Amino acid sequence: MAFEFTDENFEETVLNNDGVAVVDLWAPWCGPCRLIGPIIEQLAAEHKDVLIGKMNVDDNPEVPTNFNVRGIPTILFFKNGQLVDKQVGVTTKQALAQKIKHAMAHHA
Repeated sequence: MAFEFTDENFEETVLNNDGVAVVDLWAPWCGPCRLIGPIIEQLAAEHKDVLIGKMNVDDNPEVPTNFNVRGIPTILFFKNGQLVDKQVGVTTKQALAQKIKHAMAHHA
C-alpha cells in the first residue's frame, strides 16, 4: 500500500528520512495521474526498503510549490532528505524502478 504524504507529514517522513523516499504528486481530476497510480502501488509493494507514496496536490499545495512543480503527475525522488531526481509526466514502471535504483545509489 502506497504511503499518503501530506504537507503536515512531509518534513518528518521525507526531509528527515535516512533513506530513499518517492513522492507521486497527483490529483483526482488528472487523467495521466490515474495511469501512474497503480504503478506506484506496485512499486511500494516491491520495494519495502523505500518509502513510496502519493500526495494529492489539491489537498497539499505547500510541497509542490516549494519544489516548483508545474505539472502533474510529477514524481520526486529523495535520498536522505535531498531531492536527487524528478520524473514529470507518465512513464513506465521499469523507468521508475531504475530511478529508484539510482536514488538508492546516490550519495546525498
